[in-house]
Amino acid sequence: MSTPTSRSDWEALAASLTINNQAFINGEYCDAQSGETFECTSPVDGRLLTQVASCDLADANIAVANAREVFEAGTWSKLAPVKRKQVMIKFADLLEANADELALLETLDMGKPIKFSKTVDVAGAARAIRWSGEAIDKIYDEVAPTAHNEIGMITREPVGVVAAIVPWNFPMIMACWKLGPSLATGNSVILKPSEKSPLTAIRMAQLAIEAGIPPGVLNVLPGFGHTVGKALALHMDVDTLVFTGSTKIAKQLMIYAGESNMKRVWLEAGGKSPNIVFNDAPDLKAAAEAAASAIAFNQGEVCTAGSRLLVEKGVKDELIGLIAQELKSWLPGHPLDPDTITGAVVDAQQLNTVLGYIKAGEEQGALLVQGGKQVMAETGGVYVQPTIFANVTNDMRIASEEIFGPVLSVIEFDGMDEAIKIANDTIYGLAAGVWTSDLSKAHKTAKALRSGMVWINHYDGGDMTAPFGGYKQSGNGRDKSLHAFDKYTEIKATWIAL
Repeated sequence: MSTPTSRSDWEALAASLTINNQAFINGEYCDAQSGETFECTSPVDGRLLTQVASCDLADANIAVANAREVFEAGTWSKLAPVKRKQVMIKFADLLEANADELALLETLDMGKPIKFSKTVDVAGAARAIRWSGEAIDKIYDEVAPTAHNEIGMITREPVGVVAAIVPWNFPMIMACWKLGPSLATGNSVILKPSEKSPLTAIRMAQLAIEAGIPPGVLNVLPGFGHTVGKALALHMDVDTLVFTGSTKIAKQLMIYAGESNMKRVWLEAGGKSPNIVFNDAPDLKAAAEAAASAIAFNQGEVCTAGSRLLVEKGVKDELIGLIAQELKSWLPGHPLDPDTITGAVVDAQQLNTVLGYIKAGEEQGALLVQGGKQVMAETGGVYVQPTIFANVTNDMRIASEEIFGPVLSVIEFDGMDEAIKIANDTIYGLAAGVWTSDLSKAHKTAKALRSGMVWINHYDGGDMTAPFGGYKQSGNGRDKSLHAFDKYTEIKATWIAL
């Protein structure tokens, strides 16, 4: 079929789509050992997409055993880096070749617009796999400076078996940020997608085999966090656990690691990112456009969402008006319409969470400027208007807790010192934006912010060369860039007497 160009094209493709709903272990699709399944329902219109295998401890044991066996056999772990690179690039090529199918699965599964599922999610996933593959034969080991009768070598080795637990908001990209460096360095991986959006992970597993990744190197176990997720976190033969999700679950995973085998745990958790606009912002309209996108893109279901807009009081009223106007173009539409840029939130539970925070904002005295209501309920899907609150203080729940929805809290400040104080007054430290024409102020503010990423005069910048991660309770470790490879390798010192 030719590339879909209209809503009717995408709906026709959806009607003919075959959805795989099984686990993937040792190169083959299979049901959960228990035979249990869970419902996979589309937030687009509420219809049941399929019943997905619900894995638990028994499935985790089988997957880990197979992953360990193939790792020890060395068919992938001991393959020359240049050979692994070739397979990884082919894997990326296959993701791109199946872009329409993968994008459609992503949209049906978690509600994001098909426009972004294809141009952001599939493209970003393929880019992550290809970039890691391209990098692996360019990462050198080290030779220590020694006396003439000694040689000291510092070498990297794959850690072994990696369990990767990924979230529902960017299922493909988050998976591939982890699969890229973990597979490229020679590890075996068990991928546990969110039960809210498992479909693309299940499909990608087959494409990995087609690319030449040996059976057992990549396994996919759909299921719930408290069953198969917990089983992987407690497993004595999992060497490294990587996770993206909430801070609450991240803390629990650290406990499980301590209760089991002290496995390495790398966590990318929540955010409540400040987007700081000073009176001397170089382009207030550009700041408004970025602020609207930073809270409405992906329905606000973004860990780096600019959910706290800190505005110097001289431009506050003008900026709020500009953002309100910008957000009118971010009203929800049908996700399979190529012109739609805001889709459905992931499910009814998340919709109720977002609406609950909106209610809390009003009850705590914030001023509801715009939005705040569920829309398109007649479709059977779950949609909410992008929402602006003014007169917010940093102690309000809408300003201190991660909502994971399109709810913007506008907080006024007076001067750089107060802006920095408010921005850092949070348990999180993932990302931040700064808008100013003053170069010195930009640098001083960026250096003072306790945040893993700071964007100056734009929001959500960077590419695969820049590390992604945060300070404080936003987690540890970094995705993307060469720094990501640190999570998936052991460093060995070998000292030789000549």
